[in-house]
Amino acid sequence: MFEVHQPYRLARRITRRLAEKVALKGKVDHADLEEIYFDQTLNREVFERVARRCYLPANAIILQQIDFFKNQGKNFKVSYSVSGVLLEQAERWMPSLLESFRQLASTGMVEFLDQTYFHSLSFLIAEEEFIDQIRMHRELLKSYLGVSPISVENTEFIYNNYIAKIFDKLGYKVVLTEGVEKILMWRSPNYVYKAKGLNLRVLMRNYRLSDDIGFRFASRWWSEYPLTADKYSAWLAATPGDVILIAIDYETFGEHFPAETGIFEFLRWLPGEILKWEHLTTSTPSEVVERVPPRDEIDVPESDTISWADLERDLTAWTGNFMQDYALDRLRDLWLQVKATRDENLLRLWRLLSISDHFYYMSTKGGGPGDVHSYFSPYKSPFQAYMIYSDVLADLEYRTLQRLEQDEDSRYRWVWMKRVDAGKEFMFYLDVGKPLNLVAWNVFSFIDALERAPLESVVFHQTRGDFSRWLSFSVGEKNLGEKLEKVKIDKEDDLKGRILEILYERRKSLFGF
Repeated sequence: MFEVHQPYRLARRITRRLAEKVALKGKVDHADLEEIYFDQTLNREVFERVARRCYLPANAIILQQIDFFKNQGKNFKVSYSVSGVLLEQAERWMPSLLESFRQLASTGMVEFLDQTYFHSLSFLIAEEEFIDQIRMHRELLKSYLGVSPISVENTEFIYNNYIAKIFDKLGYKVVLTEGVEKILMWRSPNYVYKAKGLNLRVLMRNYRLSDDIGFRFASRWWSEYPLTADKYSAWLAATPGDVILIAIDYETFGEHFPAETGIFEFLRWLPGEILKWEHLTTSTPSEVVERVPPRDEIDVPESDTISWADLERDLTAWTGNFMQDYALDRLRDLWLQVKATRDENLLRLWRLLSISDHFYYMSTKGGGPGDVHSYFSPYKSPFQAYMIYSDVLADLEYRTLQRLEQDEDSRYRWVWMKRVDAGKEFMFYLDVGKPLNLVAWNVFSFIDALERAPLESVVFHQTRGDFSRWLSFSVGEKNLGEKLEKVKIDKEDDLKGRILEILYERRKSLFGF
């Protein structure tokens, strides 16, 4: 399985770029901001270089090998996970690359996986946003490549039970993730597993065999150097288990290891060397889980979230220091405000800032992992990466707040969605000293709790004026609070219905449902 992704890198000195745009046009529209925030000259340069050195020649070799073995009555199969932003760049700057992926898809020997469109950390922001980005990716693959994936991975193989539940709910059959010892314990990654409590199948990467190609291929200090296709296939043949997941960055071929290292010859010869062994075959993830039964269940609580990044194989590549955590908190807070504006340009900018690479560049790890982070980063230091990201985020925060102040409906949509301050949640009671297990932290959760609350509780709170007081002062919906204050309790039987009718009417005016 090949991971294919290129981010949009941020521009330096955006204040000057903003001033130049104002001098040129007299103003800055939201549609102009993407050009200002991102260094598209650098992004195009990197993309075209990697496409020439890696994507196009590697695709040509894979396609050649698929056709060669098909003519011999054999099957050589691979899978790809291509981010939406990479496909965007291909369409924009090198349509021939997009066409080569279409050719691979048309062979019937290649499976394309779903992931988040923006190769993002959206699962840490909101479930709604995470699902939206996955669906965006699914629609893009259908539009560009004519495929509808049933296999999926989260950004950088990030996985836990919560993520598995979302993928299962979305109808995927198999998820790919990292074979981490702290999760597997005594077990091997070379089997099919089930997600905890679900039918979703889990394939776990054999990172040792994957990293033999992805990290050690051209390392002269390595005792196994040089790595040849026949040697590697022998290792695969001698590996016990039902299935071996080899998953690597596609840039391994031609970019991380240039052509003169022999990496393309290795790729060209490997399929034939694998298929020489009677007990080895190549399969797509969806085929594997159809043929091979699961051996056990994988339990990955959120506290033990895994990924394929760095030696720790957890989230610390993106959330390991105060800069990363603070930037992520600001991004999370901004999401509700941007959603409230219903401005598609602002939402796209926010989503471009959710790309995981921005946080990866802020890592302050040392040693080998630190060297890897520095290799990928376009900035001089993680502190510069943070400052540039912070400048762009601050400008987007300012423009979003401007929009909220200018548009009353947008401001109230934000009021409805945001969480009230800690300690100001609405707690439902039956009577004094008789709490219910119903809590509201915004207006949406308040409606949900009110729908489930018994009439006795509704009468108790309405009599005391609790509903109107909470909406007016804790939430900031003073007009709505005043309307609820006027609801009389003379007819208790339909009291809840009358209150809900007012809330539904206000919701429809703001959100359309």
